[in-house]
Amino acid sequence: MSTILVATAGQGILRSNDAGATWHRLGLTEPIEFDGVVRALAVDPSRPERIYAGADCGFCISDDGGAHWRRVDSPINGMTVWSIAVDPNDPAVVYAGTGAPSRSAIFKSVDAGETWLRLPPEIPEFCSGVNRPRMLTICVDPDDSRQVWFGVEEGGAWRSADGGQSWTRVDSPGGTIRNSDIHAITILPRTLTDKKTTLVLTVNAIYRSTDDGQTWSGKLSSQQFDGLYYTRTVMSPAGADNSLVLAMGDGTPGHVSRLYRSDDGAQTWVQSELAETPNSTFWALGTHAADPTLLFAGTKYGRLFRSNDGGVSWQKEWREFSEITAVTWTPFTAPLVAHAQSTH
Repeated sequence: MSTILVATAGQGILRSNDAGATWHRLGLTEPIEFDGVVRALAVDPSRPERIYAGADCGFCISDDGGAHWRRVDSPINGMTVWSIAVDPNDPAVVYAGTGAPSRSAIFKSVDAGETWLRLPPEIPEFCSGVNRPRMLTICVDPDDSRQVWFGVEEGGAWRSADGGQSWTRVDSPGGTIRNSDIHAITILPRTLTDKKTTLVLTVNAIYRSTDDGQTWSGKLSSQQFDGLYYTRTVMSPAGADNSLVLAMGDGTPGHVSRLYRSDDGAQTWVQSELAETPNSTFWALGTHAADPTLLFAGTKYGRLFRSNDGGVSWQKEWREFSEITAVTWTPFTAPLVAHAQSTH
C-alpha cells in the first residue's frame, strides 16, 4: 500500500491510502487549515513516513505519512512556502522557498526541518510580472550537494557553490537565459554514459547545459511543442536515469495542455498519451523512487492524472479537486480515518 498526497489552493491537502479510491481531508485541529493553501510537498527519501508541506501558515512536518501535521516554530512562520527541496545526498538538509503574498526568500535546515536559517540574497519585494515574486523551484545538485539552485517568478535563476552561503545570478538581459520568469530547475546526475544535464525552464523556453552551467543552449518552447509556449514544470521520475517528464500548456490557467517525456536528457521529446483531455494546464508532477513507473500530474483546475508506465500514458482519476499546486506519493501507508458526516 501507499499514500497519495494532493496539495491544493483552497482544500489544504487531500490524502488517499487506497490508491485513490477514497480521499480524506485534513482534520480540524491541524496547523494547516482544511480549506487552506498548500503550495509544496516533499517526502524524506530516507524516511517515507516523513512528509514536508509548504503552506500559507509556514513549514509543516508529518511523521505518519501525512495523516497528521505539526508546524515547526521558525522564521518561516506565517509565510507562504512555494517550494521545498531535500538534499538527495544528506536528507537532513532541507531548503524552503517562500513567496507571494509574503516576501520571497530562501531558508535552509540542517536537522530535517526542525530549525531554519534564512539565506541570502535579498529578493525585491515587488517585480514587474506577478507583483510579488514567488520562489517556484529549488534544486540540489545530486552530484555535489554544495551546488544549490533556485528560481523565482519573477526574479531570475540563482546558483550557490557553497551550500547557500553565497549566490550568483545565472540569467541576465544580455545573456543566453534572458527571461527572469523561472518556473523550474532540475539536474540529471552524471552516469557512466551521460554527462550531467542541467535544465532551467523559463515561462516560454527550455535552457540546457551539459558542462555544469558554464554554457547553455536554449530554444523557445513554442518551436518544440506544437505551438504551446507555457513551460510549466519538469521532473525526473525518481530512480529513472536520464528520463524527464515535462508539463506544457497554452497559458495560465490555459485551455490546452500536454505532457511530454524524454529518455535522452531533454535532447528529444515525445508526447505522452492522455486518456482524457485536461481542463487546464498541468501544474504539478509527483514521483517516488520506490516505483519510478508510478507518476502523478495535476492540472491548474483540479484534475489528477496517473501514469503506471513512467509517463508514457496517463489516465484521469475519478476525484477532482480545487486548484492542484503539488502532488506526491509515499510507499508508507498513512493511518487515515474518515471524518464524521455532518447531519445538518
